[in-house]
Amino acid sequence: MVTKGAGAGSGVSGYVADVMAEVVAKNPSESEFHQAVGEVLESLGPVLEARPDYCSGKILERVVEPERVIMFRVPWQDDRGDVHVNRGFRIEMNSAIGPYKGGLRFHPSVNLGILKFLAFEQIFKNALTTLPIGGGKGGSDFDPKGKSDGEVMRFCQSFMTELQRHIGANTDVPAGDIGVGGREIGFMFGQYKRLRNEFTGVLTGKGLNWGGSLIRPEATGYGAVYFAAEMLAARSKTLHGKICLVSGSGNVAQYTVEKLLELGGRPVTLSDSSGYIYDEAGLDDDKLAFVKELKNVRRGRIKEYAERFDNVVFTATDASADHNPLWNHRAQCAFPSATQNEINSVDAANMLRNGVTVVSEGANMPVTLDGVKQFLDAKILYGPGKAANAGGVATSGLEMTQNSLRMSWTREEVDGRLRTIMKAVHQACYETAERFGDPGNYVMGANIAGFVKVADAMLDQGLV
Repeated sequence: MVTKGAGAGSGVSGYVADVMAEVVAKNPSESEFHQAVGEVLESLGPVLEARPDYCSGKILERVVEPERVIMFRVPWQDDRGDVHVNRGFRIEMNSAIGPYKGGLRFHPSVNLGILKFLAFEQIFKNALTTLPIGGGKGGSDFDPKGKSDGEVMRFCQSFMTELQRHIGANTDVPAGDIGVGGREIGFMFGQYKRLRNEFTGVLTGKGLNWGGSLIRPEATGYGAVYFAAEMLAARSKTLHGKICLVSGSGNVAQYTVEKLLELGGRPVTLSDSSGYIYDEAGLDDDKLAFVKELKNVRRGRIKEYAERFDNVVFTATDASADHNPLWNHRAQCAFPSATQNEINSVDAANMLRNGVTVVSEGANMPVTLDGVKQFLDAKILYGPGKAANAGGVATSGLEMTQNSLRMSWTREEVDGRLRTIMKAVHQACYETAERFGDPGNYVMGANIAGFVKVADAMLDQGLV
């Protein structure tokens, strides 16, 4: 029998419940963090039964606790000279297999709980990539929307003035995330270089002419599609001709659509915070080019797509609705690529009723626990974010490698390596689920495969 937190056997479920209760007690009001930890812990029963040393070594208690939490103020001036103060964060979650790696998010919703959930997910996502990178996440409650380039620059410089003392090419290598694109990465990299007097691969997502990697902007979207293709291939099927629902309209969504078109899929939706468009005929290369110009250059709203093209329906966001109508269309595949918890239990039921049999997460934790349960019970092909969207951080890792080598690979080389990594991620999830008695359960496979790699490294390195 397992005493509280002390070993494996018939008491594993009680031990896991005790750890989860402690997480909730120590981290009140951090619901997203509770959700992410719970989703992982409830998958680990079989491996904890098989490996009592994980329990006696208190791996669960250690892995849910960040190695370091950094929080700081970020004062900056707007174009009128008015002073603003935002809050900056960096969660250095786990460095057992390499330097901390994970994005920076600039969005009003950013808080400690959301960043801890993202950093926790990042541990296992990064472990699955086969690359030697640990897990971290950071950002600020600053909103770059509606700000001038000068205001964004002043904020980024102030943010990096504090962050720079905590990061480095062999310590912590941030990247972009929501609200942090090439512009923001450039401003932060410039300030880091200015303060530290060194040109090093401390950030990924850099410009191509100053250390960036080809395919990096495309990588998360491409990877989510590659993962879906691998899941289908395991059942001797392909994406060709399949109707695909895609949420979001940023980098992840744009390049999900691009790769779907290349592989013969028919994407019919895109969205932003104002609403979504439904194009029954499907997007094509010309329509996608319009979206890229709209979102990346003019920073406009997705409603303009419906005004530009015929037979397209725009539906405005209704915050009082109990579901998102984007997920209530006939389709075979879904690629949630916007934000966390965008698919609830009602949405999941609508998707299953409308024929969705493949879900590949481009966003982090876009499906609520009730929705995930429905997908698993229905035994559809469901790729959780830590596996399906690992292409982004994988290509960040490839950018780090190129920086260390002081060289650049071709587009074909990077895309080929990305495809190989996504195949390896799929294989690890698929084989692990089979080995632990639940074939086709990619949630269990991803959680256990990522966990084992990190847990073994933690045991090897002693009590640190």
